Amino acid sequence: MNLTLLGYALYLGISIALTVWVARTLHRNGRVFLIDAFHGRVEMADAVNHLLVVGFYLINLGFVTLALRYGRPPTTWENVFVYVSTKVGLAMLVLGAMHFFNLFNLDKMRRKAKRSDVAAAAALPAH
Repeated sequence: MNLTLLGYALYLGISIALTVWVARTLHRNGRVFLIDAFHGRVEMADAVNHLLVVGFYLINLGFVTLALRYGRPPTTWENVFVYVSTKVGLAMLVLGAMHFFNLFNLDKMRRKAKRSDVAAAAALPAH
């Protein structure tokens, strides 16, 4: 195997493994947050959680595979290290950005639902 193929294989292997680990972690730990956001509607929370994970995989794995094309192919051992670390670092930044984007939107959705609950409770007649 030449150094270019080694660099590509390392980049893809590390990036895909990292994407799978992050997706599983978010899926498992995000469930509690989603159940709260959907007022205990577990079935709805689980469905949204699954859809978020599918979208997460599609965007991140699409990015990882497209990014393979860019940059100078590594031809020395030093270049392999720099190539892999740069590409994996970029993939990690994309994963982090996706995570915060999802958190922001879910928190916004949860706050909106809580405001609706407060407004509905205030509209109930007092006995």
